[in-house]
Amino acid sequence: MGKAIVVTSGKGGVGKTTATVNIGAALAEQGKNVLLIDADLGLRNLDLMMGVENRIVYDVVDVLAGRCRLRQAVVRNKRNDRLALLPASQTRNKDALKEGQLKNLIQEVRDSYDFILIDCPAGIEQGFSNAVEGAEEAVLVCTPEIASVRDADRVAGLLAASEVEGVRLVVNRVRADLVRKREMMSVEDIEEILGLKAVGAVPEDPLVVRAANLGEPLIYSVRSAAGQEYRKIAQKLAGLREIPDRKHGMSAWVQKLLGVKAAG
Repeated sequence: MGKAIVVTSGKGGVGKTTATVNIGAALAEQGKNVLLIDADLGLRNLDLMMGVENRIVYDVVDVLAGRCRLRQAVVRNKRNDRLALLPASQTRNKDALKEGQLKNLIQEVRDSYDFILIDCPAGIEQGFSNAVEGAEEAVLVCTPEIASVRDADRVAGLLAASEVEGVRLVVNRVRADLVRKREMMSVEDIEEILGLKAVGAVPEDPLVVRAANLGEPLIYSVRSAAGQEYRKIAQKLAGLREIPDRKHGMSAWVQKLLGVKAAG
């Protein structure tokens, strides 16, 4: 039975969709059968990053409405047919998905895939709820900025409330030179704030824009430092069995800085 993982973030623009497509492509390179589900209705981008935008005929809303079968809507990656995409609708809003629909769909396809990665819309509104309800684990993406980390802290709490068992942290756009000069938060800082262990620290990479424009995942470029880190993240996700506990949070971290002992 396949593992359903929602890829989410507190705010937009942190690289969540890039993470989804590259982790998925890397898992497929490992011989896993992977389905990417774009749950960002009205703002789909996974198709562009996979370079399959011209091959889309149907989308997830069509499947759920019974206008087509799942196999008619799924589009496979040109370089590796183990990687498949169920695209979002570009013309419908997030209200087009009703409670429980995506969860039921994921249950139906679990036996056909090793991994199901759900690209979650940014924010914590209805789109977030739709994407999270069918997942048992999550990848939480943030950047080393206090606003991004604070939003991620909020999302981590919502994931816990939604009974998502395991949350894996990916820190994106890390610049080692700025971390050394203390001009950027370190991965260790972010781990302490969120009470989560990072499965990867993705470096700032100028090839990200090029890969997105070409519709080619970063992992296919040996020159991409970010792509190689996504390969490592996928290896960890494929091999992880333990579920890390979230014991801290931003409030506890602030209390520590202020010298205040947290309750409990």
